[in-house]
Amino acid sequence: MLNIGVLASGGGTNLQALIDSQGGVIKSGKIVCVCSNSSTAYALERAKKAGIATRVIRKNADCGGDMDEFSRRICDYMHEMHVDLIVLAGFMAIFGGKLLEDYANKIINIHPSLIPSFCGDGMYGLKVHEAALDYGVKVTGATVHFVNEITDGGKIILQKAVCVKDGDTPESLQKRVMQEAEWEILPRAVELVCSGQIE
Repeated sequence: MLNIGVLASGGGTNLQALIDSQGGVIKSGKIVCVCSNSSTAYALERAKKAGIATRVIRKNADCGGDMDEFSRRICDYMHEMHVDLIVLAGFMAIFGGKLLEDYANKIINIHPSLIPSFCGDGMYGLKVHEAALDYGVKVTGATVHFVNEITDGGKIILQKAVCVKDGDTPESLQKRVMQEAEWEILPRAVELVCSGQIE
């Protein structure tokens, strides 16, 4: 049974999907902590309701804006909680350094498009869905991938396609991608990694 640490910045809907999947889809891992870079993230409340330890580490307020210090503090917390796998579930912050080194090939992320479309630096949240609609694609989706030093550049684990509908707004498309793709493939990917089916 691997220990899972989740990094989240916002509402925590993907975190909730992971919590709800424990003991079901996720049999080989357990969420032991949630770390956020925002003290107001609702993800923290979701974690507390589920009895999961939480910590807030803010790049500017706690680390003087220093990315290396920010990464080191998150890494230290993951080690403190004996985390084996880190899952980014809507984590809106860039990190590197010690965290990427110590957890090489042990960090996965969910991205709300079919990589390599609409990904990379500056592509997150509603911006991804706005870009998909602006381009006029008929199919979008979500991707779970390993994290490396290139934004959205790590090896792909799972993808799922979602149809774009006439009249979609970025908000309606975001909701459908979450419900039909993200909440399904993120727990499955976590189990694949925790069970050793993907290295």
